[in-house]
Amino acid sequence: MKEINNKTANNAQGAPEGLVSIDGGIDHFIFENEENGYAVAVFYEEGRRRIKITVVGILSGIAPGETIRLWGRWVQNPKHGLQFEVKSFVPILPATAVGIRRYLGSGLIKGIGPVFAKRIVEHLGASTLDVIDKEPDRLLEVPDIGHKRLMLIKSAWQEHRLIRDIMVFLQAHNISLNLATRIFHHYQADSIRVLREDPYRLAIDIQGIGFKTADRIAQSLGIPKDSPQRIRAGILHTLNQAASDKGHTFLHEDTLIEEAGELLEVTNKDEMGKARNDLVAEGRVIIETDSDGRCMVFPRALHICESGIANRLRALCATKRKPFRTDTESAIKAFEVQFKFHLAELQRDAVTEAMKGGVMVITGGPGTGKTTIIRTIIHLLALSDVRICLASPTGRAAKRMEEATGMEAMTIHRLLKYKPREGKFSYDENNPLPADLLIIDETSMLDIVLSYHLLKAVGRHTSLIFVGDADQLPPVGPGNFLHDMIKSGLVKVTRLIEIFRQASRSLIVVNAHKINHGEFPILPAPRDNAMSDFFFIQKEDPEDALATILKLVQERIPSRFRLDPLEDIQVITPMYRGLLGATNLNKQLQELLNPNPDYLTRGGLGFRLGDKVMQLRNNYDKDVYNGDLGFVVGFDREYQTMRVRFDGRVIEYEYNELDDLTPAYAITVHKSQGSEYPAVVIPIMTQHYIMLQRNLLYTAVTRGRRLVCLVGTKKALAIAIKNAQAAERNSALAAWLSKSNNLST
Repeated sequence: MKEINNKTANNAQGAPEGLVSIDGGIDHFIFENEENGYAVAVFYEEGRRRIKITVVGILSGIAPGETIRLWGRWVQNPKHGLQFEVKSFVPILPATAVGIRRYLGSGLIKGIGPVFAKRIVEHLGASTLDVIDKEPDRLLEVPDIGHKRLMLIKSAWQEHRLIRDIMVFLQAHNISLNLATRIFHHYQADSIRVLREDPYRLAIDIQGIGFKTADRIAQSLGIPKDSPQRIRAGILHTLNQAASDKGHTFLHEDTLIEEAGELLEVTNKDEMGKARNDLVAEGRVIIETDSDGRCMVFPRALHICESGIANRLRALCATKRKPFRTDTESAIKAFEVQFKFHLAELQRDAVTEAMKGGVMVITGGPGTGKTTIIRTIIHLLALSDVRICLASPTGRAAKRMEEATGMEAMTIHRLLKYKPREGKFSYDENNPLPADLLIIDETSMLDIVLSYHLLKAVGRHTSLIFVGDADQLPPVGPGNFLHDMIKSGLVKVTRLIEIFRQASRSLIVVNAHKINHGEFPILPAPRDNAMSDFFFIQKEDPEDALATILKLVQERIPSRFRLDPLEDIQVITPMYRGLLGATNLNKQLQELLNPNPDYLTRGGLGFRLGDKVMQLRNNYDKDVYNGDLGFVVGFDREYQTMRVRFDGRVIEYEYNELDDLTPAYAITVHKSQGSEYPAVVIPIMTQHYIMLQRNLLYTAVTRGRRLVCLVGTKKALAIAIKNAQAAERNSALAAWLSKSNNLST
C-alpha cells in the first residue's frame, strides 16, 4: 500500500487542502444507502486494475466503470483495514481506449452496450469520446449503427453530460443519481439555473425531494435562515406536507405559524406573519374564517378545489330534472319476477330515488347490496335512451365494477380523457361529459382534487350516484369528499345496514361488520374452521408471526385453497417499518417466492425478473396509477429500460423512472384501498400500536374476497377494534355545502 500512497501523493495537485486524490473507477458496490448516498465500494486505480481499494463515503451518482477522481484521506478501520474515505469526487473522462471501452460499455449511455462499445472503440480508438461529443454523425461509420441508434446515442450523450454537470453541482448535498435525474427531466437545461435562483422550488415541483434537502442546498448557496424567501418556502411546505401526510386541506393560522416556525427554527412571529401576508398578496395561499372566527390558511390549489366542489354540488343539487322513469314501482316488481329476486326495503328506496334523478349517495359495508342496486338501476334504464357512465378512481375498482354489472366501466381519468402533455382533462366546465347518469364507485377513495375535476365536467342536468363505504379509510390524497357530502346533509343518502343471506354465510363479511361496530370478531377454533373463510392464528412473538406468514403464503394457502402465491395472495400490513412492516416482508417474500438470478440494480433499487411490483404515483403518460399491481417481465440493459406487465399490458420504464415502482409482495393498508384479492394475510401485533385503528383493520379485512387470515395477538386485535378515534382531517367542505351563499373559486 506504500506504493499506492506514493502515487496518490503525486496525483494530489489541485486537491482540496489536506486531502489526496486518486483517479480510477468503481469495480462494484458492496453497500449502498439510497436515502443518504453513503456507500462502500471496491475501487481500482486507472492503469492498475489488479490493485483493489476499498472506498467509503457519499458516492451518489457514480456507476461502475465510470472514470472519476476521488478526493479524500486514508483511514485505518479497526475491522476492515485500510480504506479511502471520500470527501468529494468529480467525474472525468477516460483517456485510453481500454478505459473508453469500459466506460461506454458500462450502461451509462443508452444505445451503447458492451458489444457496440467494443465496435465503436475499435473503429475510433482513443478519440472516441471526442468524436461522440463533437462529430457524433461519424458513428455511422461503425458497423450496424443506423440513424435510429445514432439519434438515441446523441440524445443520451447530451442528457448524460447535463446530468453529470448537475451531479457535480449537487454532490456536496448528498443528492442521489435518481433525484439528480428527476431534477434534469423536470427542468432540463434550466436545472442549474433553477437550483441557483430558487432551490426551494425543488421541494414543491419534484416528488422525492423534501424541504430539508432543498434547504440544505439553499443555505450552502448563501441564502440566510431568516430570509423572506426561505420563510415563505417553509410556510408553503408546511401546508403541502399537512395535505400529503394528514389529508388536511387547510391549517389554522396559529397551527401553521407554530409548525412552520419549528421547521424553520424561526421564532420571530412578525417575520412569519409578513411572509404569510406576502404569500396572500402573491395569491399562493388563501385565507378564510371558520364559524369560530379562526383563520383557515389554504394552499391556493386546494382552496380552488374545495370551494369549487361546494359551489358545483350545490348547483347540481338545486337543479330540477325530469325523472328517468315514472313507473318505478311496477318496473321494480317486473325486475324481481324476472330474476326471482326481491329487493330489501332500503334497496328499493335507493332505486326509487335514483329514478327521480339528481344527486345521491349509496353507502354501506360489504354484503349490504350496493352492487345489486347498481345492477337494478342499469337494468331499469337498459331499454331507454338514458346515457349511463360508470367510473371509479382506480383501474382495479373499475374492472370489478365492469365484471359486476356487465357494463363498461373506466377510471375517472379515462372517463374525463386526461391529456398528460397539457396537464388537463378534455371534459370540463366548457365541454361537459355526454352523460345523463354518472355512477361513481369506491367514492371513499376520491380526494378533493379529482372530485373537483369530476364535478367540473358534469353537466347541469346530469344525475350523479356516488357509491362507497364511508367507514373505510379516507382517501390517500387531501380532503374527505364522501364523508363531507354525507355530513353536510345537502345530498340524499341511502345507508345500507342489512347483511344479505348469501353474504351472511361469509365470516369475512360478518366479522367486517362486527369490527366496524366495535365488536370482537368470531374466531373459529382450529378444528371448526375447515370450511371457514376467516382465520386467526395466535402468535405472540414477532419472529414466529413472520415465519408463519411466510409459510402461509408459500405453502399452506396455495395447497389448501389452490391459490397462486404471487397472483392471488396479498400480504397487507399497517406499517412500512419493523419486522412485520412492508419493507422487511417484501424482502423476505421476494427471497422466498422469486429467487430469480436475473436481477437489476440501479441507484440502490433492486428488481428481479418476475417480481410483483406496485406503481407508487399516477403516471398519465403510461396510463398506470398509484396502487396498480404488475409483474416485471423483462430488462433491456442496453436501452436502459425495464418492462412491467399490468393486467395484460406491458409498460416500459426508463431506469430513471424505477423509483415509481416498489416491490408489492406486501403492501400497506392504505395502498390496498379500492382493491380486492382472493386471499389476504394481515399481521396484527402490538408493535404496530400507533396504527392499530378500527377503520384501518376494517379496510384490510374487507380486501379479502375468498380468504382472510390474521396473524398476531388478540390483544392487538382488541386494541384496534376499540380505537375508533381516527385522525380528523381539516376540511371546510361539509360546512360550505351546508351554506347557501356562493364561494369564490
